[in-house]
Amino acid sequence: MSDPGFGVSAVRLLGTMARIAGWRPEEFWAATPADVAAVLGGWRDEEAGGAGVDRAALGAMMESFPDGRV
Repeated sequence: MSDPGFGVSAVRLLGTMARIAGWRPEEFWAATPADVAAVLGGWRDEEAGGAGVDRAALGAMMESFPDGRV
């Protein structure tokens, strides 16, 4: 799998933060990595050692916070 690059990754993370935290672009770009980690940290599975957001957790978040797209 090739590296999608910073731009593509940033846009994906922006979309995630918009869905999860309701951040607008200006809020996303003003945030620090620690801010993003703090928001996403609430979705970690503590039993898994705090490994972060996996595909299943992201899917659950997307179901909980739909953005109205099909």
